[in-house]
Amino acid sequence: MGLDKILAISGKPGLYELKAQTRSGFVAESLLDGKKISVGLRNNVSLLSEIAIYTLTEEVPLREVFNKIKEKESGAKTSISHKESKIKLEEYFFEVLPDYDEDKVYPSDIKKVIQWYNLLVDKEITDFDAPETEATNEEVTSEEEAK
Repeated sequence: MGLDKILAISGKPGLYELKAQTRSGFVAESLLDGKKISVGLRNNVSLLSEIAIYTLTEEVPLREVFNKIKEKESGAKTSISHKESKIKLEEYFFEVLPDYDEDKVYPSDIKKVIQWYNLLVDKEITDFDAPETEATNEEVTSEEEAK
């Protein structure tokens, strides 16, 4: 399972796996406790595959940040807790993403990234690369347009 099925729901702790769509929203399962919840269209929901981190030059997709953490930690959980002090969190994040924009990326954002990464590693969801189906869909669309 990739990041395209993992959700962050505003106001709810942890991450959720998208299970099914309904007329009024969708059903998601918590990665923390396995409970299923119904999420309405009014909730602020983000797919992890759509989240990016600001750097001084561009926005880096969260999947790339996770891959850099995975590389730094050799696939294990982070060597730092999300509950560390602001300075320690910023130092750690600077090692992972040296050119992140300190004015736009807040300590609370760094805490979430570290917490989410550790949760995903706990659940053995460590395939952070982009799904290849996107490229296949684009190729099919291009071929159809060519006809």
